[in-house]
Amino acid sequence: MVINMPIYTRAGLPVNEILRKEKIQILEELEGRNNSKEKLNLLQVAILNLMPLKEDTELQLLRKLSASGKNIKITFVNVTSYVGKTTNPEHMARFYSTFQEIKDKYFDGLIITGAPVEQMKFEEVDYWKELTKIMDWSQTHAKSTLHICWGAQAGLYYHYGINKHLIPDKMFGIFEHKIDDKASKILYGFKDGFKAPHSRHTTIYKEDIEKVPELEVVSESDEAGVFIVEDKTKKQLYVTGHLEYAVDTLDKEYKRDLSKGLKINMPEHYYLNNNPDNAPVYSWKENGDKIYSNWVNYYIN
Repeated sequence: MVINMPIYTRAGLPVNEILRKEKIQILEELEGRNNSKEKLNLLQVAILNLMPLKEDTELQLLRKLSASGKNIKITFVNVTSYVGKTTNPEHMARFYSTFQEIKDKYFDGLIITGAPVEQMKFEEVDYWKELTKIMDWSQTHAKSTLHICWGAQAGLYYHYGINKHLIPDKMFGIFEHKIDDKASKILYGFKDGFKAPHSRHTTIYKEDIEKVPELEVVSESDEAGVFIVEDKTKKQLYVTGHLEYAVDTLDKEYKRDLSKGLKINMPEHYYLNNNPDNAPVYSWKENGDKIYSNWVNYYIN
């Protein structure tokens, strides 16, 4: 049974009210400021949110972290070398910290999200140099770093020189996965055949990872390729999919691209009876809860 414990955020974060309506315990900094970290046994988690729709990603990740059974204090972080156009600057100024503001702090966990830049060369991304500084910093200032989708590709490239490769058609949908490393705690409680979403135009090759002795492939998919990689110190995790996604995330993405006249295939294994007129099937919800709970309980606690 999932036990929801309080998530601490900055006061006034708009998604807090949505989470409270979902019966997720949210405490704001002003409410909890007289309680010490020691008294509450708070875990400190920083989230470098590189996704364009910041509030959607905030909501998705806070939902998953709330299932861990731990008290967690969240610090959202943004890059300063690029200013997005899809989120109100006032939101960023009020609810996000810069790397400069947190660089002297230590965190139990760091999450580096994906970003819609995967078809660019890494060095061409506006905030690449800033991101590499953060990835260097994470090795000494975070107990464990969880890299998601493009964030995983960026981490594997920067730390190990493993490059991404364009694929003919977007990897888009819900795919089954098998467990390669059954001793890995990140998939504690999972069985072969578990489902997870993917949404990307590039991939990484298993043979490239196997050339690096410090890395281990934890999970892969016959359709979607490598899914989870971790380093043997257990400090760095790389997840190429999106177990944090809400039930309607792929639906919104699909219909957005259709409305723009972009070439996009229907997400695979997603809609009831593979009919986009039907509702999506939320086949990965428990898997998302479990993987984030495992990360919190076995990697950063």
